[in-house]
Amino acid sequence: MLILHDPQCADYGSSMRPEQPARVTRTAAHLRTARPTWSWQIPSGEVTEATLLRAHTAAHLKRLTVARDFDGDTPFFPGIADRARRSVSAALEAARHALTTREPAFSLMRPPGHHAVASEAMGFCYLNQIAVAALTAHHEFGASRVAVWDFDAHHGNGTEAILHAHTVSASSAGAAASPFFFASVHQYPGYPGTGTRDLGPFTRNWPIAPHTPRAAHMTALRTSLDAVLSFKPDLILVSAGFDAYAHDPITAMTLETEDFATLGRWLAEIHDRQAIPAAAILEGGYSEDLPLLVEAFLATWDNSA
Repeated sequence: MLILHDPQCADYGSSMRPEQPARVTRTAAHLRTARPTWSWQIPSGEVTEATLLRAHTAAHLKRLTVARDFDGDTPFFPGIADRARRSVSAALEAARHALTTREPAFSLMRPPGHHAVASEAMGFCYLNQIAVAALTAHHEFGASRVAVWDFDAHHGNGTEAILHAHTVSASSAGAAASPFFFASVHQYPGYPGTGTRDLGPFTRNWPIAPHTPRAAHMTALRTSLDAVLSFKPDLILVSAGFDAYAHDPITAMTLETEDFATLGRWLAEIHDRQAIPAAAILEGGYSEDLPLLVEAFLATWDNSA
């Protein structure tokens, strides 16, 4: 297991907000102690404008440098554009590692990204690193078909919008199938209020009502992952949010630690049986138990690989 982590990603923010530095500092410290054989790498932080422009508008990249809050959840911080680029860099390196070594990789970075749309930061997210990674894996890393599996408690509206736009563009250009597939299982009603329906065969959503029993939620997650496999991807990228946990302070879902272990085991089985590489990035997860949830997910993914 390779962990992509830059300690500088904890150098901004406040303990008064759910998306706070302790999410990664505590998780990194726990994983280093509990799993001493795992490899760690500091991402380069280097991302070209051309790479970012695959997913975002030039106006948005410029807006990230303007000292004005984006919304109530997404304040401006000095240097946030650079910090968001570092998260993108980690996602890119995780994707490249998975494709070249066929081994799992996890980006333990902040800020998260799956709510950021092409032209706007929102929901704690400034740049959409998993969308950038999916597009780059296709255009530069040799992955003809890339699937994103998002199990965060909140709908990955930004990832959906960016990848769906590229799916529509590919279809308009006469492509027989999309090079991208997006699947999200998320709480609805809930922020951001999207993801209530599929947008076609390559953009799929499984909205889950608050307090849905664990078994039903896990069934939806398995169904969504089976849909990902039916796409026959060359690479699976995972938006790994841990806020569907029963004790998360900002959601109303019911998963337990062992359920996240099951998600990791499913990825390991896919690796063993179908040889499909996968990489994951940290999205949400705001409970004090986040380090244990991340470990449970990564340990089963790693041990069975």
